[in-house]
Amino acid sequence: AQLLRRPLRCIRAAGRLPSRSLMNLEELVSALNDFASLSLAESWDNVGLLVEPSPPHAVNTLFLANDLTEEVMEEAVQKKADLILSYHPPIFTPLKRVTWKTWKERLVVRALEHRIGIYSPHTAYDAIPHGVNNWLTKGLGACTSVPLHPSTAPSYPTEGTHRVEFCADTTEHLETVLSKIKDIQEIFCLTTLPVRVEGEEQTRVSLNCSQKALLEVVALLSQNSLLYHKTEILLLQKPLLPHTGMGRLCTLSKPASLSDIVERIKSHLKLPHIRLAMGTGKTLDSPVKKAAVCAGSGSSVLKGMEADLYLTGEMSHHDVLDAVANGISVILCEHSNTERGFLSELRDMLAIHLQNKINIIVSEKDRDPLQVA
Repeated sequence: AQLLRRPLRCIRAAGRLPSRSLMNLEELVSALNDFASLSLAESWDNVGLLVEPSPPHAVNTLFLANDLTEEVMEEAVQKKADLILSYHPPIFTPLKRVTWKTWKERLVVRALEHRIGIYSPHTAYDAIPHGVNNWLTKGLGACTSVPLHPSTAPSYPTEGTHRVEFCADTTEHLETVLSKIKDIQEIFCLTTLPVRVEGEEQTRVSLNCSQKALLEVVALLSQNSLLYHKTEILLLQKPLLPHTGMGRLCTLSKPASLSDIVERIKSHLKLPHIRLAMGTGKTLDSPVKKAAVCAGSGSSVLKGMEADLYLTGEMSHHDVLDAVANGISVILCEHSNTERGFLSELRDMLAIHLQNKINIIVSEKDRDPLQVA
């Protein structure tokens, strides 16, 4: 009887396993780009699909890491990963050759030998509302946050980068000007409207144009001093994206002492130690109401921000001195310690976003290279 029951239990257990349908690499990359638009990444960054095996390439296992080192690559190979999502781009500066000589070249060789793709989101994940910086703010306790440097939409809500408006009172002359304007490339939304200016009937002309076309429009209008002096040029701005951008300024729901914040951060990041520089005139009992936060290297993002505390992975010595002199305390946790913990949260979000179609695992070998000795 026991021998009969044992295979039945195995059958029932097997029946509970979730069925997964493979995604091809193109589908998965498209889904990852939908999760976080790469247009949000900083202009200096190198994001997206960095290594692509020859097609067709099906993905059953997505492997998440913060830093793709050789040790982490070996782990990905052993776990039969089909695509590595490495938060930091392992290829940043251009590679002039792909050999076995340097460790980053070897990563590419190993990836292609084992048909593993490499994808990096980096600063795109810094900017999104559900990204790395949002996760880092949770270490402060209950708070509301806004981006320190808001992101703008990837495109203008209308065509063109500039709007030009001017008034003309001579119909015949206006027709000549409009005819010449229409011959200029990259002119959009050209409209005319009758208006009364200082008691005179005039025609107001409005148009959108590109930066290149603007130079030609201005050159044309400058040939007539009356039109030129009645010309207005507006720079069209891309709209800001809500809750999106670099860094976060957090306002705590209830002020907490600096010592309490230190313990909260250590608990959130699972660190036995952090580095602390107390602002001038501050003590461990000083209240923290506002904290400026930036995962990774925060000097350029946090610089000049008004807050009681700066929280980041690393800052230059002199930027720490500047903050302290301004009465701002600084907590440094080492660069990737302020990022890596996000991977577990990312795994759960991607599982939902990808409808559980693939297996998603987080690296166990990935760690910050700096340890307390």
